[in-house]
Amino acid sequence: MPDEPRPLRCPSAQPGMDELQVLGVFTPGDEPRVAYLDEPMPATADVLKLAEPVAPLEVFRLAARCEEKRCVHFDGKDCQLAVRIVGMLPAVTADLPRCTIRAECRWFRQEGRAACLRCPQVLTLVGESSDLRKQVAGAHLPPA
Repeated sequence: MPDEPRPLRCPSAQPGMDELQVLGVFTPGDEPRVAYLDEPMPATADVLKLAEPVAPLEVFRLAARCEEKRCVHFDGKDCQLAVRIVGMLPAVTADLPRCTIRAECRWFRQEGRAACLRCPQVLTLVGESSDLRKQVAGAHLPPA
C-alpha cells in the first residue's frame, strides 16, 4: 500500500492554525526578510511568547497545514495569495532559499520556483505596509 501523500502546508500561517511551526525569523530593516530556520521548530505557546512585547507575526514567519476551503485565499483548487505573490512581487533572491517545508509547500507545489524567489519578503502581518503589499495580501477580501 503506497504512503498517503502528506497534506500541503501554508508558508504564511496564523497562530492557531493546525500543525503550526516557525518557518523563519524576520530580519529588521526597511525591507524585512525572512531568515529561514535550518530545522523545523514547533510554534508552541512558549516559543510565540518570545516575540513579546510585539505580536508573534512581527517576529516569526509561521507555517501550518493548509486550511484550503477555510481560507479566504483558496479558490477550491489554488491559493490565490500565491498567484498574487508571483504575479505582483519582484523576486528578491536568485537562489532557492533554504526551506524546511518545500516538499509540502502549497505555494511551491502550485507556483514552483517563482514563489520561492519571492517568499523571503512576504509578511503575514501587513499592518502599515505599502499599498502593493496590501493588494498582494488581499486586504480587500472579507475575513474567512
